[in-house]
Amino acid sequence: MPPRFYLNKAITPGETIELPIDSRHHATRVLRLRANDKVNLFNGNGGEFSAHITNITKTVTKIFVDQHHDVDCEPPLNIELAQAICSNEKMDWIIQKAVELGATRIQPIDTSRSVVRLSTERAAKRLQHWEKTIISACEQCGRNHLPQISPLIPLPQWLSEKKNSAVPQQLGLMLSPTANKTLGNLSKPSADTNITVIIGPEGGFTSEEEEIVSHVGFIPIRLGNRILRTESAALAAISAIQTLWGDF
Repeated sequence: MPPRFYLNKAITPGETIELPIDSRHHATRVLRLRANDKVNLFNGNGGEFSAHITNITKTVTKIFVDQHHDVDCEPPLNIELAQAICSNEKMDWIIQKAVELGATRIQPIDTSRSVVRLSTERAAKRLQHWEKTIISACEQCGRNHLPQISPLIPLPQWLSEKKNSAVPQQLGLMLSPTANKTLGNLSKPSADTNITVIIGPEGGFTSEEEEIVSHVGFIPIRLGNRILRTESAALAAISAIQTLWGDF
């Protein structure tokens, strides 16, 4: 498969496009691409474009757009991951792999036991970094729609918004090692159901937090009889959901 590049702009067959600096660096320094090499482009609006390099140097990389292809590898499920914020490396890993596994939306949340505390300025910078992580993951895995990631929000505020949401057909799942139910105990949701999975921080949710999450309507579930790390729990949950109800 040719290398893929995301461009945040309209793309039209027959035009010549110059890659932005980050993509140009990746094309020249990492992939070592040359003139006439084939590439694919996408802009998040669906489908992708076959193209080829016409000129590539350290300072400029020009690509001619050949044709649009109506291809899509989006999962049949709408899965939102609400992830308690954790250390930078773990959070990057979770976001990257959640995109690869098919999450359609990611919501970082701040909880009582979150070990990372971000100021407003730092949170904004981390959001920009996470957006780049999502783009990179889509370039790698073949997705042509960018999953949405929202700004960091405190758990109570997020739950309040969820409670008052007008979105129909919602299935909320909270991972808890003390839960009695597993995914296998649940009925398959309808195709238009919005599935939200909420994952606690390294130290888990407090009992009070678990209570208020359950009160909003989230179903506590466990993944086997083992306690998973937060970075394992999120990915295991999405994988299990995709296996039971999705396209795995």
